[in-house]
Amino acid sequence: MKEIRIHGRGGQGSVVLAELIALAAWEDGKFSQAFPFLGGGGERRGKPIQAFARIDDQFIRLRSRVHHPDYVIVQDCTIFHEVAVLEGLKINGTVIVNTERSIKPRDGEELIRWIEIPASRIATEVVGRPLVNAALLGAFSEKTGEITFQSIEKAIMKQFPGEVGRQNVEMARKAYEFCYKSNS
Repeated sequence: MKEIRIHGRGGQGSVVLAELIALAAWEDGKFSQAFPFLGGGGERRGKPIQAFARIDDQFIRLRSRVHHPDYVIVQDCTIFHEVAVLEGLKINGTVIVNTERSIKPRDGEELIRWIEIPASRIATEVVGRPLVNAALLGAFSEKTGEITFQSIEKAIMKQFPGEVGRQNVEMARKAYEFCYKSNS
């Protein structure tokens, strides 16, 4: 089972991102689940929240928060100053961060795979606002291989039919291509 923890702020679409990951995994024929943790006032716009997703080839019986994720997705890098984002991350885990600058690991973080993606810039180029969840979804797909891009397209279009869906698919595609090019 692969476990994903998403850190963001209320109103940024963290819950939608978790739901899109789970829906895309389902489209790929996998079992999946997504759910938020809004405790501590996180349901208010701008407050730190967490959302979770799980993906497996077998039925998922576990129904708790994700304490030891394989992947952490950070929608807003300023959250590092407020929340223990890396807490419980598995050795050789992956952190995907929405940022324009390079993040230098501190002591003890050398075994973490850091992926920086300018998701806010990509989203602003496509829709004129920094709505980053689709861009981070594309980056997650390319960098982890846990879900296919084809399943992302289907999941987005099911959630957001019409022009909104097409724009979100374009954001995901641009982020996917950005990550692919950064490998070469």
